[in-house]
Amino acid sequence: MADKIVENNQVTIVGKIVSEFQYSHEVFGEGFYTVDVLVRRLSESSDIVPLLISDRLMDVTQDYRGKIILATGQFRSYNRHDEKKNHLVLSVFVQEFEFVEEDAGGAKSNQIFLDGYICKEPVYRKTPLGREIADLLIAVNRSYGKSDYIPCICWGRNARFVSGFEVGARLKIQGRIQSREYVKRLSEDMAEKRTAYEVSVSKVDYV
Repeated sequence: MADKIVENNQVTIVGKIVSEFQYSHEVFGEGFYTVDVLVRRLSESSDIVPLLISDRLMDVTQDYRGKIILATGQFRSYNRHDEKKNHLVLSVFVQEFEFVEEDAGGAKSNQIFLDGYICKEPVYRKTPLGREIADLLIAVNRSYGKSDYIPCICWGRNARFVSGFEVGARLKIQGRIQSREYVKRLSEDMAEKRTAYEVSVSKVDYV
């Protein structure tokens, strides 16, 4: 059963470490830290993907900025409470890693596979230029009765395909993790820049 749980959420990331470690939390004496990795796309742009790493897996007192890391693990979520609201925090939970000589970039440097269930009605829309988009929230089961909630975005035929599914439908998804900056308005005269993370879907199958 445990093997099946692991197989439903698989991530491979190759990119350049661009931040120092930041303390996240501790579980049974094991400390977890986040570090940002710049992952190049096929185009000229790139994504900043946060990795969550145990201090038992890596020496988090070191500064690894500039090094290229190949990390495998799972895309995980948790709810952070602040300002009386919940924020869905997403990061790649690293299970294995190695430092590599170069970042080849492209599709192989950012891959994710998810097998989960639609937990919110899909939101289908068209851009002003007529491009079809659908937003999904996928629940992926984890061991010990927990689940990760992963926002996904589909385009074109995939968007049309998923728009008709109901909550509870099971989907297998392949794609990449992308970051997107947006401005959150906190009040009439206050706003802050934030980063959202989601899976850009390249392939989706109904199970």
